[in-house]
Amino acid sequence: MIKVNSIYKLFDRTTVLKNISAEFEKGKTNLIIGQSGSGKTVLLKCLLGLHTPEKGKIFFDNNSLTDMKEKERRKLRQEMGIVFQGSALFDSMSVEENIMFPMKMFTNKNDDEILDRANEVIKRVNLTNSNDKMPSELSGGMQKRVAIARAIVMNPKFLFCDEPNSGLDPKTSILIDNLINEITKEYNITTVINTHDMNSVMEIGENIIFLQNGIKEWEGSNQDIFKTENKSFIDFVYSSEILKKARKALKNK
Repeated sequence: MIKVNSIYKLFDRTTVLKNISAEFEKGKTNLIIGQSGSGKTVLLKCLLGLHTPEKGKIFFDNNSLTDMKEKERRKLRQEMGIVFQGSALFDSMSVEENIMFPMKMFTNKNDDEILDRANEVIKRVNLTNSNDKMPSELSGGMQKRVAIARAIVMNPKFLFCDEPNSGLDPKTSILIDNLINEITKEYNITTVINTHDMNSVMEIGENIIFLQNGIKEWEGSNQDIFKTENKSFIDFVYSSEILKKARKALKNK
Protein backbone atom coordinates (compact mmCIF):
# COMPACT_ATOMS: atom_id res chain seq x y z
CA MET A 1 0.00 0.00 0.00
CA ILE A 2 1.02 3.58 -0.65
CA LYS A 3 -0.18 6.40 1.59
CA VAL A 4 0.03 10.09 0.76
CA ASN A 5 -0.32 12.44 3.73
CA SER A 6 -1.09 16.12 3.05
CA ILE A 7 1.57 16.75 0.41
CA TYR A 8 2.24 20.11 -1.23
CA LYS A 9 4.40 20.60 -4.30
CA LEU A 10 5.55 23.99 -5.60
CA PHE A 11 7.33 25.10 -8.77
CA ASP A 12 8.60 28.69 -8.95
CA ARG A 13 6.38 29.68 -6.01
CA THR A 14 3.31 28.24 -7.74
CA THR A 15 1.56 25.53 -5.75
CA VAL A 16 0.89 22.60 -8.07
CA LEU A 17 -0.32 20.09 -5.46
CA LYS A 18 -2.32 21.38 -2.48
CA ASN A 19 -2.80 19.24 0.61
CA ILE A 20 -3.20 15.94 -1.24
CA SER A 21 -3.97 12.87 0.88
CA ALA A 22 -4.80 9.47 -0.58
CA GLU A 23 -4.35 5.74 -0.17
CA PHE A 24 -3.44 3.45 -3.04
CA GLU A 25 -4.44 -0.05 -2.06
CA LYS A 26 -2.61 -3.31 -2.63
CA GLY A 27 -4.17 -5.67 -5.15
CA LYS A 28 -6.32 -2.93 -6.66
CA THR A 29 -6.16 -0.72 -9.74
CA ASN A 30 -5.78 2.81 -8.37
CA LEU A 31 -6.36 5.57 -10.92
CA ILE A 32 -5.31 9.22 -10.88
CA ILE A 33 -7.45 11.24 -13.29
CA GLY A 34 -7.92 14.89 -14.21
CA GLN A 35 -7.58 17.38 -17.04
CA SER A 36 -4.21 18.49 -18.40
CA GLY A 37 -2.56 20.71 -15.80
CA SER A 38 -4.55 19.21 -12.93
CA GLY A 39 -1.41 17.93 -11.18
CA LYS A 40 -1.83 14.22 -11.84
CA THR A 41 1.56 13.79 -13.53
CA VAL A 42 3.28 15.74 -10.75
CA LEU A 43 1.61 13.50 -8.16
CA LEU A 44 2.78 10.40 -10.03
CA LYS A 45 6.34 11.77 -10.13
CA CYS A 46 6.19 12.44 -6.39
CA LEU A 47 5.21 8.80 -5.83
CA LEU A 48 8.15 7.71 -7.99
CA GLY A 49 10.52 9.90 -5.99
CA LEU A 50 11.31 12.11 -9.00
CA HIS A 51 9.85 15.15 -7.21
CA THR A 52 10.14 15.87 -3.49
CA PRO A 53 7.09 17.51 -1.87
CA GLU A 54 7.69 20.73 0.08
CA LYS A 55 5.29 19.51 2.78
CA GLY A 56 3.71 16.19 3.72
CA LYS A 57 4.90 12.61 3.46
CA ILE A 58 4.56 9.56 1.23
CA PHE A 59 4.66 6.07 2.74
CA PHE A 60 5.39 2.78 1.01
CA ASP A 61 4.19 -0.02 3.31
CA ASN A 62 4.54 2.34 6.30
CA ASN A 63 8.09 3.39 5.33
CA SER A 64 8.45 7.13 4.68
CA LEU A 65 9.89 7.90 1.24
CA THR A 66 10.88 11.37 2.47
CA ASP A 67 12.99 9.97 5.31
CA MET A 68 14.69 7.20 3.34
CA LYS A 69 18.44 7.23 2.89
CA GLU A 70 19.79 6.74 -0.64
CA LYS A 71 20.45 3.02 -0.08
CA GLU A 72 16.84 2.51 1.01
CA ARG A 73 15.58 4.50 -1.99
CA ARG A 74 17.61 2.32 -4.38
CA LYS A 75 16.07 -0.79 -2.83
CA LEU A 76 12.57 0.70 -3.15
CA ARG A 77 13.17 1.57 -6.81
CA GLN A 78 13.93 -2.09 -7.47
CA GLU A 79 10.48 -2.92 -6.06
CA MET A 80 8.83 -0.60 -8.60
CA GLY A 81 7.74 -1.47 -12.11
CA ILE A 82 7.03 1.39 -14.51
CA VAL A 83 5.10 1.41 -17.79
CA PHE A 84 5.95 4.65 -19.58
CA GLN A 85 3.52 6.54 -21.79
CA GLY A 86 5.41 5.81 -24.99
CA SER A 87 6.50 2.31 -23.85
CA ALA A 88 10.17 3.54 -23.89
CA LEU A 89 11.57 0.35 -25.39
CA PHE A 90 15.18 0.22 -26.54
CA ASP A 91 15.02 0.27 -30.35
CA SER A 92 18.29 -1.61 -30.72
CA MET A 93 17.19 -4.47 -28.44
CA SER A 94 14.85 -7.36 -29.21
CA VAL A 95 11.71 -8.07 -27.17
CA GLU A 96 13.65 -10.60 -25.10
CA GLU A 97 16.59 -8.24 -24.52
CA ASN A 98 14.31 -5.36 -23.51
CA ILE A 99 12.60 -7.53 -20.91
CA MET A 100 15.82 -9.02 -19.56
CA PHE A 101 17.49 -5.62 -19.23
CA PRO A 102 16.32 -4.78 -15.65
CA MET A 103 17.35 -8.21 -14.37
CA LYS A 104 20.80 -7.90 -15.90
CA MET A 105 21.20 -4.45 -14.39
CA PHE A 106 19.85 -5.05 -10.89
CA THR A 107 20.15 -8.76 -10.02
CA ASN A 108 22.90 -11.34 -9.67
CA LYS A 109 20.94 -14.08 -11.43
CA ASN A 110 22.71 -16.11 -14.09
CA ASP A 111 21.80 -15.93 -17.78
CA ASP A 112 19.64 -19.06 -17.72
CA GLU A 113 17.59 -17.81 -14.77
CA ILE A 114 17.13 -14.42 -16.43
CA LEU A 115 16.01 -16.00 -19.71
CA ASP A 116 13.59 -18.35 -17.92
CA ARG A 117 11.98 -15.44 -16.11
CA ALA A 118 11.81 -13.38 -19.30
CA ASN A 119 10.03 -16.24 -21.04
CA GLU A 120 7.55 -16.50 -18.15
CA VAL A 121 6.46 -12.89 -18.48
CA ILE A 122 6.53 -13.01 -22.29
CA LYS A 123 4.05 -15.87 -22.10
CA ARG A 124 1.99 -14.01 -19.48
CA VAL A 125 1.48 -10.99 -21.74
CA ASN A 126 0.63 -13.22 -24.72
CA LEU A 127 3.74 -12.53 -26.77
CA THR A 128 4.98 -16.11 -27.18
CA ASN A 129 7.26 -16.52 -30.22
CA SER A 130 8.02 -12.80 -30.27
CA ASN A 131 11.33 -13.03 -28.38
CA ASP A 132 13.55 -12.09 -31.30
CA LYS A 133 11.36 -9.36 -32.80
CA MET A 134 12.51 -5.75 -32.70
CA PRO A 135 10.25 -2.94 -31.40
CA SER A 136 9.90 -1.57 -34.96
CA GLU A 137 8.27 -4.86 -35.98
CA LEU A 138 5.57 -4.61 -33.31
CA SER A 139 2.20 -2.90 -33.24
CA GLY A 140 1.52 -0.24 -30.60
CA GLY A 141 -0.41 -2.74 -28.50
CA MET A 142 2.37 -5.32 -28.68
CA GLN A 143 4.95 -2.68 -27.69
CA LYS A 144 2.81 -1.84 -24.67
CA ARG A 145 2.68 -5.52 -23.69
CA VAL A 146 6.48 -5.70 -23.91
CA ALA A 147 6.63 -2.64 -21.63
CA ILE A 148 4.30 -4.34 -19.14
CA ALA A 149 6.38 -7.55 -19.26
CA ARG A 150 9.54 -5.54 -18.57
CA ALA A 151 7.81 -3.74 -15.70
CA ILE A 152 6.82 -6.99 -13.94
CA VAL A 153 9.87 -9.12 -14.73
CA MET A 154 11.41 -8.41 -11.30
CA ASN A 155 8.18 -9.16 -9.39
CA PRO A 156 7.60 -5.59 -8.21
CA LYS A 157 5.46 -4.67 -5.21
CA PHE A 158 4.39 -1.46 -6.92
CA LEU A 159 3.39 -0.92 -10.56
CA PHE A 160 3.09 2.58 -12.04
CA CYS A 161 1.51 3.17 -15.45
CA ASP A 162 1.63 6.57 -17.13
CA GLU A 163 -1.17 6.89 -19.72
CA PRO A 164 -0.86 3.20 -20.71
CA ASN A 165 -3.50 3.54 -23.46
CA SER A 166 -1.99 6.59 -25.12
CA GLY A 167 -1.99 6.18 -28.90
CA LEU A 168 -3.94 2.91 -28.86
CA ASP A 169 -7.26 2.16 -30.55
CA PRO A 170 -10.27 1.47 -28.26
CA LYS A 171 -10.18 -2.32 -28.70
CA THR A 172 -6.46 -2.55 -27.91
CA SER A 173 -6.91 -0.16 -24.98
CA ILE A 174 -9.44 -2.55 -23.43
CA LEU A 175 -7.00 -5.45 -23.84
CA ILE A 176 -4.24 -3.48 -22.11
CA ASP A 177 -6.60 -2.41 -19.29
CA ASN A 178 -7.65 -6.00 -18.72
CA LEU A 179 -4.05 -7.21 -18.76
CA ILE A 180 -2.96 -4.63 -16.16
CA ASN A 181 -5.98 -5.47 -14.01
CA GLU A 182 -5.31 -9.22 -14.20
CA ILE A 183 -1.63 -8.81 -13.36
CA THR A 184 -2.51 -6.56 -10.41
CA LYS A 185 -4.70 -9.32 -8.98
CA GLU A 186 -2.39 -12.24 -9.77
CA TYR A 187 0.75 -10.61 -8.33
CA ASN A 188 -1.15 -8.70 -5.59
CA ILE A 189 0.59 -5.48 -6.66
CA THR A 190 -0.20 -1.91 -5.65
CA THR A 191 -0.96 -0.51 -9.11
CA VAL A 192 -1.24 3.24 -9.77
CA ILE A 193 -2.41 4.40 -13.21
CA ASN A 194 -2.25 7.98 -14.44
CA THR A 195 -4.91 8.31 -17.16
CA HIS A 196 -7.48 10.49 -18.88
CA ASP A 197 -9.14 7.51 -20.59
CA MET A 198 -12.73 7.31 -19.32
CA ASN A 199 -13.08 3.76 -20.64
CA SER A 200 -10.28 2.74 -18.27
CA VAL A 201 -12.00 4.58 -15.43
CA MET A 202 -15.29 2.80 -16.02
CA GLU A 203 -13.77 -0.64 -16.67
CA ILE A 204 -11.02 -1.03 -14.06
CA GLY A 205 -11.29 1.99 -11.74
CA GLU A 206 -11.48 0.33 -8.33
CA ASN A 207 -10.06 3.35 -6.52
CA ILE A 208 -10.13 6.69 -8.34
CA ILE A 209 -8.54 9.99 -7.33
CA PHE A 210 -9.79 13.02 -9.29
CA LEU A 211 -7.55 16.11 -9.25
CA GLN A 212 -8.48 19.62 -10.36
CA ASN A 213 -6.11 22.58 -10.11
CA GLY A 214 -3.85 20.60 -7.79
CA ILE A 215 -6.63 19.74 -5.34
CA LYS A 216 -8.23 16.33 -4.74
CA GLU A 217 -11.83 17.07 -5.70
CA TRP A 218 -13.25 13.55 -5.54
CA GLU A 219 -12.38 9.99 -4.57
CA GLY A 220 -14.33 6.78 -5.07
CA SER A 221 -14.76 3.67 -7.21
CA ASN A 222 -16.24 3.32 -10.68
CA GLN A 223 -19.38 2.11 -8.91
CA ASP A 224 -19.66 5.46 -7.15
CA ILE A 225 -19.45 7.57 -10.30
CA PHE A 226 -23.14 7.49 -11.17
CA LYS A 227 -24.10 8.44 -7.60
CA THR A 228 -21.87 11.44 -7.03
CA GLU A 229 -23.15 15.01 -6.89
CA ASN A 230 -19.69 16.60 -7.04
CA LYS A 231 -20.10 19.21 -9.78
CA SER A 232 -16.42 19.42 -10.80
CA PHE A 233 -16.21 15.66 -11.16
CA ILE A 234 -19.54 15.44 -13.00
CA ASP A 235 -18.42 18.12 -15.48
CA PHE A 236 -15.20 16.20 -16.13
CA VAL A 237 -16.71 12.74 -16.41
CA TYR A 238 -19.84 13.65 -18.32
CA SER A 239 -18.14 15.66 -21.01
CA SER A 240 -18.98 12.52 -23.02
CA GLU A 241 -22.52 12.62 -24.46
CA ILE A 242 -22.81 8.84 -24.04
CA LEU A 243 -22.10 9.07 -20.31
CA LYS A 244 -24.46 12.03 -19.94
CA LYS A 245 -27.27 9.94 -21.39
CA ALA A 246 -26.35 6.95 -19.20
CA ARG A 247 -26.39 9.11 -16.06
CA LYS A 248 -29.74 10.65 -17.02
CA ALA A 249 -31.26 7.23 -17.69
CA LEU A 250 -30.08 5.91 -14.31
CA LYS A 251 -31.43 8.94 -12.45
CA ASN A 252 -34.83 8.51 -14.16
CA LYS A 253 -35.19 4.87 -13.07
